[in-house]
Amino acid sequence: MKLLHIDSSILGDNSASRQLSSEVVKAWQAADPQVEVSYRDLAAEAIEHFSAATLVAAGTPAELRDAAQKHEAQLSADTLAQFLAADAVVIAAPMYNFTIPTQLKAWIDRIAVAGQTFRYTEAGPVGLCGNKKVVVVSTSGGLHAGQETGVAHEDYLKVMLGFMGITDVEFVRAHGLAYGDEVRSKAMSDAHAHIKQDLFSAA
Repeated sequence: MKLLHIDSSILGDNSASRQLSSEVVKAWQAADPQVEVSYRDLAAEAIEHFSAATLVAAGTPAELRDAAQKHEAQLSADTLAQFLAADAVVIAAPMYNFTIPTQLKAWIDRIAVAGQTFRYTEAGPVGLCGNKKVVVVSTSGGLHAGQETGVAHEDYLKVMLGFMGITDVEFVRAHGLAYGDEVRSKAMSDAHAHIKQDLFSAA
């Protein structure tokens, strides 16, 4: 099985989402020693945002692309291919200003491709990635899950993944991290316990 590990926090070693996503991957490897892991750090190696240049590059025949267009087209192709090759994805998704990091949104824009991860039909859109499993590591300073303030965070990810046909989505949460040491400690402890005791209990 191929597992894609995505980090997006800008906080480096101080990131709770990085710590927990790494733990998820290690637990997955322990449950399935044959898993092949590929890693992408969207903060350290940011993907350029989707732009008019992206569309122009995609619409220009390969032999006519200039250097910048070749870079854009290759970036899109490589990002999409890495995602399509994965059987499962671990996404570290901290909350920034009530939504996901812009780096993570840039990655999503490169994998949401008509005819590749979804298609439109007369009956509406159909997701093409229903065979994938996704674990989202959701972290936030406040308490937003199930609230209006969380719609552009977890709810957005559910909608976007579902649009691509991915319904096997599990969340590992550590919220309220800015509410003081005691709340932070409990949130992280609960997340650790969920990973160790529940996430791969059926494996």
